[in-house]
Amino acid sequence: MRASTLTVVTIVALLLLVAAPETAIQTQETDTHRLEEVAEGVYFAVGTGSIFVMSNALVIVNDEDVVVVDSHITPAAARALIASIRTITDKPITTLINSHFHYDHAHGTQAFGDVQIIGHEFTREKLTGDPMNEHTFLTSKARFDRTLGRLEARLANVTDVTERRELETQVEFNRAHIQATQEVTPIPPDVTMSDRLSLFRGNREIQIHFFGRAHTGGDVGIYLPKDKVLFTGDMLLGGISYLGDGYVGEWAQTLQNLKQLDIDLVLPGHGPGFRDLERIDYVQAYYRDLHDGVVRLKAGGATAEEAAVQVDLTHHGDTLGVNQVGANLEAVQRIYALLDGTAE
Repeated sequence: MRASTLTVVTIVALLLLVAAPETAIQTQETDTHRLEEVAEGVYFAVGTGSIFVMSNALVIVNDEDVVVVDSHITPAAARALIASIRTITDKPITTLINSHFHYDHAHGTQAFGDVQIIGHEFTREKLTGDPMNEHTFLTSKARFDRTLGRLEARLANVTDVTERRELETQVEFNRAHIQATQEVTPIPPDVTMSDRLSLFRGNREIQIHFFGRAHTGGDVGIYLPKDKVLFTGDMLLGGISYLGDGYVGEWAQTLQNLKQLDIDLVLPGHGPGFRDLERIDYVQAYYRDLHDGVVRLKAGGATAEEAAVQVDLTHHGDTLGVNQVGANLEAVQRIYALLDGTAE
């Protein structure tokens, strides 16, 4: 009886294995990127750390072409992404979608050559303006310059051979990125949308949604209704996004609008994808409480600097890891500027 039972179990297991659908997640790794297939022909592109990439991208391989979302931080990073895409398909890249205008998502566009570029009207406005003097870009540039300066100073005084080699690698990495930044010529979208735009590629529909102002004034989500996959750029991360260009008072409602979609998987512009949609509730609650708390402190006469120190959001510790009183100063200054009418 024991032997017979084991035989039946073994046969059933083998039949299940043979009949299993060929839909298991596949991952293609190159020198610069990890391309994780999250649905048929849909790849979540994440940098491996060998070149400065910073943000995630989405690669959609269709019947006859490829659509890419976000072009990374420099043309060099974009070229590495394109080379990585060539390891999974030789179909032409015809379309690039900007999730928003920030440098780490849109400054590699020139590497894609003659493709259609799609983005929100606000994104075009920003990228046809003065993107190389945007606060976010200048802050990042200064941060890299400072980092390189510190590393070079340490390298000049180090005596340990192992530490020297590590520092030389870091210096080379940062120098390469700074040099790559000098090549950037921002290119705006040549097709814009205000609320929603749909692309049809064979039997695939690619929806581009504007749900409201959030991380910037023109964030869009790229939604694949057949696969229930949503790429969110920086409008929605697994935790708190950068708020320095954001509309914190509107952000929670924007995410509420996003919830109208039938979503199984969220792919953010930074960090890993996630299926736990309760995370959206967590960040919504944080943005509401941050905005309300800062408004109260401002009404009480606090400066932005004082409010940034005093606002208490530690009740979000269990969900978002906020364990200290206070908030990011840039975020609070942004809220003050919007309340004062001195920010766009």
